[in-house]
Amino acid sequence: MSARVLVVDDIQTNRRLLEARLSAEYFEVLQAADGHECLALARSHEPDIILLDVMMPDIDGFETCRRLKADPVTRHIPVVMITALDQRADRITGLEAGADDFLTKPVDDVALFARVRSLLRLKVVMDELRLRHREREADAEPDAPLQGGSVLVGGADEAGAQRLADKLPEPFVARAIADPRQAAHLAVGYDLIIVDVSSPRFDGLRLCARVRSDAATRQLPILAVVEADDRRTMVRALDLGVNDVIARPVDGGELAARARTQIRRKTYADALRDRLEESLEMAVKDPLTGLFNRRYASSRLGQALDGLAAGGEPVSAALIDIDHFKRINDTWGHAAGDAVLEGFAARIMREMRAIDIPARFGGEEFILIFPGTQANAALEAAERVRAAVARDAFASPEGDLNVTVSVGVAEARPGDDVEDLLGRADAALYEAKAAGRNQVVGAKKKAA
Repeated sequence: MSARVLVVDDIQTNRRLLEARLSAEYFEVLQAADGHECLALARSHEPDIILLDVMMPDIDGFETCRRLKADPVTRHIPVVMITALDQRADRITGLEAGADDFLTKPVDDVALFARVRSLLRLKVVMDELRLRHREREADAEPDAPLQGGSVLVGGADEAGAQRLADKLPEPFVARAIADPRQAAHLAVGYDLIIVDVSSPRFDGLRLCARVRSDAATRQLPILAVVEADDRRTMVRALDLGVNDVIARPVDGGELAARARTQIRRKTYADALRDRLEESLEMAVKDPLTGLFNRRYASSRLGQALDGLAAGGEPVSAALIDIDHFKRINDTWGHAAGDAVLEGFAARIMREMRAIDIPARFGGEEFILIFPGTQANAALEAAERVRAAVARDAFASPEGDLNVTVSVGVAEARPGDDVEDLLGRADAALYEAKAAGRNQVVGAKKKAA
């Protein structure tokens, strides 16, 4: 996986050394000599990842990271801090500033590339979500910094897992478990899973793989606990899709900081996914009735007709018009008219099969698509809808209203397109209205 990497270090030799190592792996490399240049390049070039030195003049790496994360343009760029410092307080300060990880000088190539590729995989997913819903991205940001969440901790034994769980302060709520199968099952609904992959008595890597492969937990962040000198397991964990790693001996403050980072990122991603699903639904649904809209119905009807043309199942369609709907609006107001439309949609849904497709075609006109259905069965279904509408009054802000509908039904013929089928259904609907309304009429059969 290639990407653009911004290397930030006030020492030119360090920058060139990292550039050579990254370029050998086919990364595109940008260089910045200080925090100010980093902020400018990050804004103008939007790199895929930033390798940031901590000890720099003027503004150090911690402050640079804070400013990157405060800027909407750059806040989603992963930041790995590279430093000669290896103190607990420095790691926690960096993580709380928004850094995704720390690498200690001299940087090990295997650890560097494993971490870079892991963060890049995550960024690809996040960028795709943000791109699909960029206009409402700001709405998806958490309103306040997250301090805790629900965490499942998996370890070689209950006692060891509990010791890890106990390192998380309130308001984290942590549960320890030693059975990997049960842990994979229970992971659904948690904000984070911490897996001890350091013990030979507990196949933590298999648990990580199972959590990542299961559709129900695929988006759940995983924090792996590794031995400090076990580079091989660390790399394997990251390759399996683990979001972050922490080395033994585990410091409680660092564990909490890393857990907050992962849960905050999950909260943001979940909000983006929710808004994306909402946008997709709005694109195919009528906002008032909750039924599908005309564009979606026409598309699905076209697909059904293509299937019929290829020798597939029959398909029928019904056009429904609410009788004298203009009179309802003119007499009782648009609030009453909206109540009737909503109530009518609810009755349609109760009377139709799961495979049928109801849609608002426009105004007071609706379409019902009956896949795999011939005319006689479609006429019966349309009659059930008509009877359900006429049977009981509709509640509205102005009181109960009696409503009826007229329906025209047509079965598709070989060679029909959408306009052909709906044209015959519309002609049948016109006959129903002309004959006194509140009835279902089938399209005339083709003359022999």
